[in-house]
Formats: sequence, structure tokens, C-alpha cells
Amino acid sequence: MAAPTDQAVSPWVQLVPFALVLGIFYFVILLPMKRRQKKVQEFLAALKVGDRVVTSGGIFGSVAKISDQSIQLQIAPNVRVDVSRAAIVGYQGQAPVADQNA
Repeated sequence: MAAPTDQAVSPWVQLVPFALVLGIFYFVILLPMKRRQKKVQEFLAALKVGDRVVTSGGIFGSVAKISDQSIQLQIAPNVRVDVSRAAIVGYQGQAPVADQNA
């Protein structure tokens, strides 16, 4: 009677599927997220007084004053509101820079 042979599989071969999953995860999820985040940061850094923007809450206005954490928007004559920098999602009439669902 022949004894069954136990073939040992190299631990490196077992790690190949795991490495492939990590690689796919990086290229499909993490890399696009980093690119989008960089684009949003560049947009917020480039804002200047007079730009017409829209907030995540749907408020349209023009930038009246910029500080480190907030932006003052003029939404009507003699009406100004302070909003967080993160609330600004894009310029009026253009597609949002920051996706709300992502």
C-alpha cells in the first residue's frame, strides 16, 4: 500500500493571493482617494476674495473674507455668513470639486 505524500506548500505561495488583494485595494480605492483629496486641498488653497462658490449645504455666495479655518460668504447685499473651509465644494456653475457621496 502506498502512503499518501504530504507536499508542503511554500509560505510565499500562500501570501501571493493576499498580496494581490492588497495591490488591487491600493490601486482601486486608496490611490483615487488620495488624488481627490489633493485636488480638494489645492482648490481650497486657491480660493480668493471675489470667487463665486457654493457650499455643501447649497448656499451660493461670493467670498468676502478668508481666514485659516473659515470663509466669510456674502450671500445677499449686506448679508454675510461664516462657513467652514470644508463646506466649500466648488465654484458656482461648475461641477463640485468634492464629491459628497465619496
